[in-house]
Amino acid sequence: MVILLVAMLGLLAAAVLAFWPSEEERAAGTGPDRTAGHAEPSAPSSLEGVLTAQLVAGEITRGQYLRALEQIAARDEERHPMAVPWDARP
Repeated sequence: MVILLVAMLGLLAAAVLAFWPSEEERAAGTGPDRTAGHAEPSAPSSLEGVLTAQLVAGEITRGQYLRALEQIAARDEERHPMAVPWDARP
């Protein structure tokens, strides 16, 4: 039981020290920002990501988003049609 208590206190101390800002970070103000809810997302790297970002930002409606995804899927099907193997058919 004592071993478990010592281990838990050690893990707690390690977690506190891992997130404690250093002197340089406190002086420069580059430590973790506790007031921000989350980090800013990076720029989307795909067309679907751009559409999703626009939908979340309210720049396009849900219908516009769905139509754009349908067009992307249709274009992808034309460029890369999926061939079903002959032995996989029922």
